[in-house]
Amino acid sequence: MGVVEFLNTQPIISGLECCASVSLTHAVPSRLVGLLERGDVDVALCSSIDYLRSSCPLVVLSAPSLGCCGPTQTVRLFSAVEFDSIEVVHCDTDSHTSVILLQILWRELYGRKIEVRPFDAASKSMEWPESVLLIGDKVVSNAPPGEYYSNEIDLGEAWHDLTGLPFMFGLWLARADGEPEVHHAAMSVLDRQYRYNQLHIESLVARESKNRNWPAATVRAYFDSGMHYAFGPEQQEGLRRFYSLACSHELVQSPRELEIIEPLVVR
Repeated sequence: MGVVEFLNTQPIISGLECCASVSLTHAVPSRLVGLLERGDVDVALCSSIDYLRSSCPLVVLSAPSLGCCGPTQTVRLFSAVEFDSIEVVHCDTDSHTSVILLQILWRELYGRKIEVRPFDAASKSMEWPESVLLIGDKVVSNAPPGEYYSNEIDLGEAWHDLTGLPFMFGLWLARADGEPEVHHAAMSVLDRQYRYNQLHIESLVARESKNRNWPAATVRAYFDSGMHYAFGPEQQEGLRRFYSLACSHELVQSPRELEIIEPLVVR
């Protein structure tokens, strides 16, 4: 399995390293699809837009995924100028999906295209640009100076205000030519581990607080900030709307029918 180490993924992946049948490979979201394409992993928690942009056909596994239904805390645009005046945004290179979502929102909300430029938010020698998009833990642990950025927007909240639908940032993807039994085994393991973590969420909060040197209250608030892990009909509708808008704005080359692998039903 290819996984992301961000804090907001821990309710899904924490404990998988203890499963005898599972081997984990850690990477930022934007690099996980490459692991799938090369066959280095069987399944991966990829940026959702990579389902459309992959060089090989992929399928979506119906398993606990990374989404929101409103504010996220973890995907935010910071700007020193008013939103309708932004021309260039320096974008965190860790994510593909958030960059596409940003462009969709600006075209839908403000009727204008914006230029996106890569930005290494982990660099210690960086200078903060006029407008910057950050994702993941760094939105909390390495947020830009508030006195410089007078305008902020949470992209998950902006999407929900625009569409009334959930937004899916991360999906469990697999190669379409992969083994069906592996896909179903992965879904079973992911569902079981997520349920276990929900039952032991306070232990997870304590562990992550220690590992990341964050106050426990901050970790707890982070988990409760609006990130959701369901992948049901509403989430799938939101995903289809995202893909439709990405295609209509020509931000991806071509549409693809959403192919979802459902868990086996034991009778």
